[in-house]
Amino acid sequence: MLTMKGKAIRRWWPLFVLPTLISFLLGFITPLIQGMYLSFTSFTTVSDAVWVGLKNYRRALQDPEFLHAFWFTLLFTIVTTILVNILAFFVAYMFTKAMKGAKIFRSVFFMPNLIGGIILGYIWQLLLNGVLAHWNISLTYSATYGFWGMVILVCWQQIGYMMVIYIAGLQNVPNDLIEAAAVDGASSKQILYKITIPMMMPSITVCSFLTVTNGFKMFDQNLALTNGEPSNSSEMLALNIYNTFYGRAGFEGVGQAKAVIFLLVVAVIAIIQNRITTRKEVQA
Repeated sequence: MLTMKGKAIRRWWPLFVLPTLISFLLGFITPLIQGMYLSFTSFTTVSDAVWVGLKNYRRALQDPEFLHAFWFTLLFTIVTTILVNILAFFVAYMFTKAMKGAKIFRSVFFMPNLIGGIILGYIWQLLLNGVLAHWNISLTYSATYGFWGMVILVCWQQIGYMMVIYIAGLQNVPNDLIEAAAVDGASSKQILYKITIPMMMPSITVCSFLTVTNGFKMFDQNLALTNGEPSNSSEMLALNIYNTFYGRAGFEGVGQAKAVIFLLVVAVIAIIQNRITTRKEVQA
């Protein structure tokens, strides 16, 4: 039998859900559908779109710079996902042990995440070019220098953020489970690999999901650090789509098609990664 509170919720719930639902439809679903429609058209504004079918997708997939940006971004995402998660886990593991000044160091490691990507890009451009100047080269000398410059920047920015998530996960590992394993003679290495890491899988799922999606979506750091130089060889997917849409007259539809391809690729990879790591999650 429903209580008075239950009856009120059943009667008035549409009134509370409706504003959020309308905002979601107007702010997300409508632009998404319109963007997908525009990817099949030739247009300069949304009001003069002319249907061209799959022409934009064929031109996008035949663009060598887009394909290069895709493989460049994929490699960058793999490298940063591995490095950021390993280093963030190591830092979090270190700071959850008895250590003087651990709370101050946590704040220091988190601070880079509070700085905007454009500012970070220009700061690291000055720092790295200052170092490379000793050999009379710069970040834009080749795509390799730009690639590793962006890897260093992203690691420096994201390790602190992921560290906070890993610390929360480590603090939720039951102490009695670790103590029982120690009493049974398990070594520190066995406790780490057989208890701590399996119990940390929910945190690993979240952090790996964030680093994968952040790697694919990276734009402002790429723009500030190398701007795709030299000759667009350090251009990542988001910057390539931006340059196609705003930098090439008559290519708005192609840029929109690239954006839809980008959305589908990131969604599929994120779902696969999420399912793989979720399957390894265990409960105490």
